Amino acid sequence: MSVIDLSNHFFDLFVVFGSTIVIVLQLLRWRSKSKVPIGILMSAGQKNRTDRILKMLLRKGSVTVEELIESLNSSAPSIRRDLTRLEAEGLIRRTHGGAALVQELLYEPFRYDAAFQTRQHQSVREKRHIGVAAAELVNENETIGLTAGTTTTWVARSLRHRSNITVVTNAVNIGMELCNMPGLNVHLTGGYVRWPWSFSLIGSAAVNFMGDIFLDQLFLSVSGIDAERGTTTNQSDEALSFRAMVKQAKRVIVVADSTKLGVVTPSLICPITDVDVLVTDAGASDEMIADFVGRSIRVIRA
Repeated sequence: MSVIDLSNHFFDLFVVFGSTIVIVLQLLRWRSKSKVPIGILMSAGQKNRTDRILKMLLRKGSVTVEELIESLNSSAPSIRRDLTRLEAEGLIRRTHGGAALVQELLYEPFRYDAAFQTRQHQSVREKRHIGVAAAELVNENETIGLTAGTTTTWVARSLRHRSNITVVTNAVNIGMELCNMPGLNVHLTGGYVRWPWSFSLIGSAAVNFMGDIFLDQLFLSVSGIDAERGTTTNQSDEALSFRAMVKQAKRVIVVADSTKLGVVTPSLICPITDVDVLVTDAGASDEMIADFVGRSIRVIRA
């Protein structure tokens, strides 16, 4: 190889190497401006305060700065900085004197649908509390399942700020609500949606998808749970999708408000022996949960 050829060769390498450095620097610059999961750049104290702010918002829907100062025993400037950071992450919306949870734009087409709004607001306070309590059962580096349902949607919302969690769901709305969260890896089953406002993917594609997926925990939304008849829903096709997820889970956690305890609806999801944990609301009496406790099911009243 001549000197000229060697010079051209090294020049080409220099161009490639230089271009690579430019690309890497551009990626690092982009990364520095992009969203990162909450907690990565925060102190332990800031992370703890952030978690408590989000839990208050998930339970109540909105809070004032004064409420946060009193509850967290923090200064107003610290609280405002936390709220500014959470708003930048897309987790909350700043309001005059406080903050509120972000209202998801994907529900905008249903704003004037009375039936949808009724379903969404039914036992909403209880479902908020259940969602927060259930989300605390999730550990980092787990693969969890969330079936379609209004209660599991609140579980999903309680995970938005978390990191290193893989979520598998047959709920279109849950997939949409979580898909822009950098700390979560979200998988949607296949299938099709049959019923208005359900967002539930059903059919052979949904069932077959679960054949190659294994779940550490499944959060199961039900129409009813009974100590004798097991967990049930109203639609047989949906029961098949849910049952496929139950089959692949190491632990099954039913999330159901107290109005669903002792209720049996037409389609069986799974027998009560498949249920490990029941998360319900504080309105569930000792009598209502006695049969579940007697079957060695852990009951959490949120």
